[in-house]
Amino acid sequence: MLNLVLFGPPGAGKGTQAEYLINSFGLIHLSTGDLLRSEIADGTELGKKASEYMSKGELVPDEVVIGMIKSKLESNPDATGFIFDGFPRTVDQAKALDKLLNENGTPMSAMLCLEVEKDELISRLLNRGKISGRVDDQNQKVIENRIKVYQEKTEPIIEYFRPQNKHYGIDGMGGIEEIAGRIKAVVSKL
Repeated sequence: MLNLVLFGPPGAGKGTQAEYLINSFGLIHLSTGDLLRSEIADGTELGKKASEYMSKGELVPDEVVIGMIKSKLESNPDATGFIFDGFPRTVDQAKALDKLLNENGTPMSAMLCLEVEKDELISRLLNRGKISGRVDDQNQKVIENRIKVYQEKTEPIIEYFRPQNKHYGIDGMGGIEEIAGRIKAVVSKL
């Protein structure tokens, strides 16, 4: 089984490359945002718990999100693998995900970390903001803060996966196909 964490700062191209990985390797996409919305829409117990937190403007606790991921893994026993998008975002979440996957006998294969220069990230996000209308992609100060939060809170996950030899830095500069080729070269060797 191929379990991948697609990782990188805002604007690194995770969404674009996730589609490529899904299509190229037949993986199931696990986006925590999509999972939360789906569980809430389906009225599941986990969805009800998540909704309670979200309605108060609070973050959904890790154990609820991990429960949703576990449910998704169990409901796809014949999957060739999963791509985790938007999770983990903290070292504690990385540890919880690692524990869950190991308990399932399907350990994490790799953390694919898209590495992109800060100026390029800002440029990509400002351009995306013009096209998508996403408010958080239209203000340079907001974008710079999102990158800073990523560096402070999320980037430390690299040091969790690196000693396990699961961290793979991938040059995220250049065209979409060029970056996809670099990712394919890494994933093909796993």
